Order: sequence, then C-alpha cells, then structure tokens
Amino acid sequence: MGWLTCLGHGPAAERLDDGPPDAQRGGATVLLLAIGLVFVLFGMFGAAIAAAGMAGQRAMVAADLGALAGAAQALDGDAVACASAADIVGRNAGRLVGCHLEGLDVLVTVEVAFTPLPGLTRGVTSTARAGPVRG
Repeated sequence: MGWLTCLGHGPAAERLDDGPPDAQRGGATVLLLAIGLVFVLFGMFGAAIAAAGMAGQRAMVAADLGALAGAAQALDGDAVACASAADIVGRNAGRLVGCHLEGLDVLVTVEVAFTPLPGLTRGVTSTARAGPVRG
C-alpha cells in the first residue's frame, strides 16, 4: 500500500490536509506579478522617451538638410527653394510645415510624427536656417 501514500491517499496525505487554509498562500506569486508589471511599465515609459528623443533628432536633421537644399536654390526664388527643401524633408521622414526666404537665407520648419505608445501619435518640430556665409 506504499504506492497509495505517494499518490496522496494514505495517512501522510490526511495529515497535510488537516490544518486551516493559510492566508499567505499565493502571496509571493501576486508580489512577483506586481513587480513584473512595474518593470513592464518602466520599460514602456523608457521606450516612449527614447522614441521622442529619436524623433527630435530626425526632425533636426530633416530641417537642417531641407534648409541647405533650399539655400542652394535661393537665387531661383521662394517657390523653387521651398520645393527643393520639401523634397529633402520628405525623403527624411519629415513634413514641411513652413518655409520662406529672408534675403538669401532659407528658414525651414519641419515636423516628424512618432508613436510613443500604441494608439498615441505625437509630433516633434524643428526649425533651421541656411544661407550664404557672411563675414
């Protein structure tokens, strides 16, 4: 009858089931789940901050390159300079928000959209100016 004791049917199994239920039973599992959830939330928060920083860098690069491209066409007029800037900004995952000439300087404003969390889209803007060297 030794095999019945191993399966939980003998006198040893009855002794284990005699006590009242323990209120602390399963508490460690709940604690570990809560700690895991905190780590996941901190990870998502960190990823959102990193996405915002990367979008800001992309916006600055797109604005700088767009302003340089527009300045190269500044002698051809406002429309040609801004069209050249818009082409370069679009190739760098940005959207041209504003562009105008001030003499031979081109002032470009760019917006880059990013998604920090699923279902949440934000935009970062950056402005750059380019023109001939003065001195």
